Order: sequence, then C-alpha cells, then structure tokens
Amino acid sequence: MSSPDTVVGRYLLKPLCPYIKPIFRILLRVTTYGCENIPKGKAFIVASNHRSHLDPPLLNSVFPEPLTFLAKEELFKPPLGWFIKHMRTIPVKRGKGDTSALETALELLSQGYPVAIFPEGTRAEPGNFLKPKIGVGLLAIKSKAPVIPVLIEGTDKILPRGSKIPRFFHSVKVFIGFPKTYVNQEDNPRGYKKVALDIMEEIKKLHYGLESKTLV
Repeated sequence: MSSPDTVVGRYLLKPLCPYIKPIFRILLRVTTYGCENIPKGKAFIVASNHRSHLDPPLLNSVFPEPLTFLAKEELFKPPLGWFIKHMRTIPVKRGKGDTSALETALELLSQGYPVAIFPEGTRAEPGNFLKPKIGVGLLAIKSKAPVIPVLIEGTDKILPRGSKIPRFFHSVKVFIGFPKTYVNQEDNPRGYKKVALDIMEEIKKLHYGLESKTLV
C-alpha cells in the first residue's frame, strides 16, 4: 500500500483541501487549542469524542495533513458515500470484530500516515461520553504510535443527531491534548481494553479541564 488516496481523492479532492479547510473553519466558527501538541514527521493516532457527522471533516480542517478515518460501512451508501470513499476512509463492519479494517490502519501507520478513530464507535448524546471500543487500544499497542486525545465541543449543536440542516450560528471548539505512547502493554484483549479506557479518560480530562476554566 503506497498511498491511502484513491485516484479521485489524489487528483480532485486533495488539491481542493487547502481552499476548503479555511472556509469550513469559518462556517463552523472554529477555535482550536493545542496545535503545538501535534507530532511532526511521524505517524500518530487521533482519538476523539464523537457527537456529530461534522466531526470527521472538522478534524481534517484543523490538522495540517489529511487523516485517514475508520468509519462504519453504512456511511458508504450513495450519494454521500461516494465522497467518503474518496476521502481516506476505511470502512468498518460494526459488531463483527472487523480485523481487516484495523490491519489496514496499522499498515498505514507503519508507512507514516496519521489515522483518526472515534473510540466510542458511534455518536454520543450532547455532553455525554460512551464506553470505548477496544479497537483504539489495539491500534495504540500494536503500532506504538503516539495517541493524541482530542475533545470536540459544539458540533452537536450545529448538526445534532437526526438533523439534516446545519445551524451555523453556533461555534465549535477543538482541544488537542498531549500525545501519549503505549509501550510495554499486554498485547491481548485485556491490554487493548485497558488502553482504550485510558485513552477515553484522556479525552474526558480535556472536557473536565474546560469545565473547570469555565467555572473560574
């Protein structure tokens, strides 16, 4: 695997990214904190909370290089599925232990490409967090790549679950935490679960830190 890009992605969509990213950030009124925590010159895993369909394009708009996302295969249905297919996305069969998707992600990480995953596996209700799936723990342990916890606040107000029309009068905040590498961990389901829970706690810490600053 030399590149995660399709022909359409490489020659049509990718060249448009430098122009689309700032427009997207303006539309969503995005403020980003912690960009200095993004590793340079190496592969990494972005682990973010998930509350809206806007979260993947949002993350791509704030990270300097394109991310490859693990996403449920239901999203690949037309017409939107056509774009998702060509935007560095790995389809995941939910509830079936899709090891092939994780193997693809590991291969990309080994080649230096950053990978993004939503540990919760699906969108959570506003203000809530779900129990993480062990897939993120497996990626972290087997790849030994640094994991960057990310907290997204506000996309669920712009495009809530069940809504098809964005409400652009809200704003979005993205908090990028410190990278954390998981070495010398048990390379088995028990170890994957332990690391997945720890990663989710790192994401929650960003949320609790935001609440504390708000209360001061």
